[in-house]
Amino acid sequence: MRKITQEACIAFETSRNYKKSNTEIVCHSHGFSAFGKSVSKIMMLYGNLIAYSCPKGTFISNGGWSSNTTKERLNGLTGVSIQQKDFVWYLNGEAWNGDWIKVGE
Repeated sequence: MRKITQEACIAFETSRNYKKSNTEIVCHSHGFSAFGKSVSKIMMLYGNLIAYSCPKGTFISNGGWSSNTTKERLNGLTGVSIQQKDFVWYLNGEAWNGDWIKVGE
């Protein structure tokens, strides 16, 4: 795992703001509206929302980009294991098209 991925995922999971290169974590202890959602924290890659946390749980998406960098950042999050075979992504062993999905508990 790259250092930036490790730092970003720790920041996301401990609710700390973080910005480095192409990755940004934005947190707010009282929640805020982002991208039409009421969330407490978001993860962005190249300005695309790829993960957010809200009272209903943590949700991920590939943000429309099936890139190795997107896969790397998401794989750093607890409860996420993305593998790829024949251009198909598998999230925790199940084929996944990259649309928003709840991960973890």
